[in-house]
Amino acid sequence: MTRIRSRRRSPSSLLARANLVLGISATAIALTSIIALAVFVILPIEDRSADDEAGLIVLSAKTWVELDAARRPAFEIEMLQNHDLIVSGETRDLPYVEVGNRYYDLLASKLSERIDGPVRLMASDDLLWANVPMGGYVMQVGISPQRQDIEPVYVGFAIVLFGAVIVPITSGFIVRRVAQPLTRAAQAVEAFRGTEGFQPLPEEGPEELVTLAASFNAMARNVTDLLSNRTTLLAGISHDLRTPLTRMRFALEMLPASVDEKLVERFERNLAAMEELIADALRFSRGAGEAPSQVEFRDYLKTVLRDVDEDLDIEWRNTPPQLVEIATGAFQRVVANLVRNAQQHGRGARLAVDHDGDLVVQVIDDGPGIPPEDRERVFRPFFRLEGSRSRATGGSGLGLAIVAQLCEAHGWRVRLRSSHSGGTIAEVTVPLAGNADATQERNKMTRSRAAREIKP
Repeated sequence: MTRIRSRRRSPSSLLARANLVLGISATAIALTSIIALAVFVILPIEDRSADDEAGLIVLSAKTWVELDAARRPAFEIEMLQNHDLIVSGETRDLPYVEVGNRYYDLLASKLSERIDGPVRLMASDDLLWANVPMGGYVMQVGISPQRQDIEPVYVGFAIVLFGAVIVPITSGFIVRRVAQPLTRAAQAVEAFRGTEGFQPLPEEGPEELVTLAASFNAMARNVTDLLSNRTTLLAGISHDLRTPLTRMRFALEMLPASVDEKLVERFERNLAAMEELIADALRFSRGAGEAPSQVEFRDYLKTVLRDVDEDLDIEWRNTPPQLVEIATGAFQRVVANLVRNAQQHGRGARLAVDHDGDLVVQVIDDGPGIPPEDRERVFRPFFRLEGSRSRATGGSGLGLAIVAQLCEAHGWRVRLRSSHSGGTIAEVTVPLAGNADATQERNKMTRSRAAREIKP
């Protein structure tokens, strides 16, 4: 029961906890500032000011007594002009100031110490007056009740010093309590690809973070099930469609010779297009769920290109690691689709391999290029560009869509950009598992490669 009650008393929401920590921090800074102001500024300045004022009053009275009567008027004028001090040998009955003003009480105390007698301050004509007995005379000296040109140097130093200590401590506490769970959530979201085996977020911490983690875990499970069911359904439908297509092709072959040949050719083209769609769907369903394996990358890539185009050369800009862990079937389909797409629509293709923390494979063509506004849309199923992409070139319209889906499923990154010749560079970035900083540095290296000039 005690544990439950203590949990109920402590704030559970992120906002309440942040407000509590910041409130305590602000209060501590305010208290520190007040203490510093009192200790380092107000008290020392008041004491020094009162002592200096008392010394000036006593010295002025003593000097006035020691001067000849003829020189006293000039001295009084000098004191008034230079020190705002009125020195008079004539005393008047003036009202005493009220007790309670700390500075007035401190000034009276300093005067009493210097003349070895009690002194009470009086007020008149917006001035403070003090009766100072000196050399048989009772001098009446008037002074300004305010001190000017006081610079609070110490208070600024104290606020900066203590604030610089308190604020980082509280900020570090907030970062540790809030930023770390959010960082874990961001990394989990970035790493999640909708495949099996994802690591759920720990459902702990403040109320909002628990809700966020639970929602993400539920969403990840639902998306994983959805994608798995979609892939299974797609593979099943594609496989089942092959039987009726085979029957249709067999029936087409059994047609009598009297049937129009153009009609037969049109049916054959339609059946070929349907079979290509089914083959693409099956290739995607197999590649999306493929587990990575370790291969010798140079020999593996040469084998992939040999199946696509034996005459295609590879430019090795930076030597990649000898062994690379990759989903070989999915990567083969990605490279093959990009090469065929470049050959069909880009007037030839070249391949370049770079290694800068991540593995980068570029398929370069010398075609008309793709407008920047269409470089994302070409990865949509059945999307075609006017002019540069024509239905006459053939294809199912799913090549680049399958590339994008396979890259997304395996955590690769594909993008299109212009080459120096005006064509297109299709770039696939594969984070290497052996590079511990690959995930954190991925965006930085991508920006670096985009800014660097790469010759086709």
